[in-house]
Amino acid sequence: MTVGPSSAKFARTIAPPAAVAFPLLLLASGLPSASSFLPSPPRLFPRAAAVAMSEPIDDAPAADAVPHAAAPGTIPTLTSDPTAKASDFANYFCAYAQLYHQKQMLTDHHRMAAYHAAIAGNREVFEGKVVMDVGTGSGILAVWAAQAGARRVYAIEYTDMAEHARRVVKANNVDHIVTVIQGAVEDVILPEEDWDEFGLAREGGDDEETSEWGKRNQRVVDVILSEWMGYFLLRESMLDSLVRARDTFLKPTTGLMMPSHATMLLAPVTDEEERKAQHADYAAAMEDWKEFADTTQTMYGVDMRVLERDFDREQREWYVLSGRWAELPNGALLAEPVVVKEFDMHVCTVEDARGVGNWAGVGGAMEDDDDNEGEGREGAAPFDFEIQGRNAALMAVDEEGGPAEGGAGYVGPVSGFAGWFSVDFKSRTDDKGRGRAPDVPNPAYLSTGPEMGYTHWGQQVFHLPSAIPLLAGQTTRIRGAMEMARTKESARLYNVRFQYETSRRKTGSKETSGGSGGGVLMKGRTEELVYQMP
Repeated sequence: MTVGPSSAKFARTIAPPAAVAFPLLLLASGLPSASSFLPSPPRLFPRAAAVAMSEPIDDAPAADAVPHAAAPGTIPTLTSDPTAKASDFANYFCAYAQLYHQKQMLTDHHRMAAYHAAIAGNREVFEGKVVMDVGTGSGILAVWAAQAGARRVYAIEYTDMAEHARRVVKANNVDHIVTVIQGAVEDVILPEEDWDEFGLAREGGDDEETSEWGKRNQRVVDVILSEWMGYFLLRESMLDSLVRARDTFLKPTTGLMMPSHATMLLAPVTDEEERKAQHADYAAAMEDWKEFADTTQTMYGVDMRVLERDFDREQREWYVLSGRWAELPNGALLAEPVVVKEFDMHVCTVEDARGVGNWAGVGGAMEDDDDNEGEGREGAAPFDFEIQGRNAALMAVDEEGGPAEGGAGYVGPVSGFAGWFSVDFKSRTDDKGRGRAPDVPNPAYLSTGPEMGYTHWGQQVFHLPSAIPLLAGQTTRIRGAMEMARTKESARLYNVRFQYETSRRKTGSKETSGGSGGGVLMKGRTEELVYQMP
């Protein structure tokens, strides 16, 4: 189980982000398909700063004005503010107490197969060991760990799903091994009686009696399991809790994290049907507004046109500048993906989880930075895609719509960028643990990319306001950088910024690094777009 904003993971599976603020309502009223949209764009945080940079929001609330917010960029479970924690529970955790949500994750067979292979396929890693499952949900990972030979398993669950997990554990006859602890992992203290009964012990050389948080040193866990990943890996910000759990409970040099490594990926895609549908919805919303304003003026004598610009901005943010869940075919990819960011789960930090690039700001919340633009932004993820165009009438394609073997080029156009992630379950590679921690003899792997087909994470697609055409006999270059930062309104949600420029040249000709050269036919201006990931 992982945790997420009030959307919960079920929204990844059955609804676009328009539905994220109303999980329980959707459960009661019927669930839209993955491609449907609500008629209006309700959002969890209606003032998300996700607009083109040429239109800054000058009246957005300051971070300290957001009701029940923790410090900017900090998830509430890392604080001691009970009001912030209660708000976080209501907006984020409580939806995971629904069995329907758990079922959506448990029927994602790519997810299930990867975790099962990592646990059942590496019994020697689990036999006789102490294991912790962070965000256990239904308890299935904890049950697998016990079946793989663990001597003690701590299954941590914040919501009332903990009671269901206890029943699952008992029904599978591992309740003498697995103990379910309900609460935030940041607040967990291992049962005192377990130190003697299960022989809990810190690894040699770990002589600290208390942790940096003033608790008893509890670094006695050999393996931490967790399914913590959100859309595009970071959304939901459960990584913060996992880092705290690792630093509190995992043996520093011999302990293992599963997954052990995570990678964020990005590629240009063609997805015109959906891109155009979003624009049609945006246009329809504005036409509806005009009719509303005319009707209000005619029937009630009140002129509402003064609000049209603000309404337009809201609709544009939602329909045009919002990431969308998608299950793309592999043929939608127009270039090999680039790595946005890599995480070693044994050494990554809470700061790493705040986003990609300097845009995250000092506190981890999004800040505009007019003096640090383009690829020069420190930490931004650069990309440089070259896409060869080809005439549609001459295009040889495979079954998924991509270029067939022996063929070259794509019809396109470029509709936007897609982001996804992969995780590995393998041996430690960090200097502290390599050669000291047990080897993982049978590594496992999980990708949420288009090549895998359906996963409940899908891909996040950021459609461009206007498509980039691909022309036969010409190569289009898209060069720029991507950044990602937590919103000021919620540390569990992210905004994504792209800055890029395009150029086109005759296929086979050369282009200098600056985008010039004898073969260059066109060079566009620098574009900068900011998307919300609701």
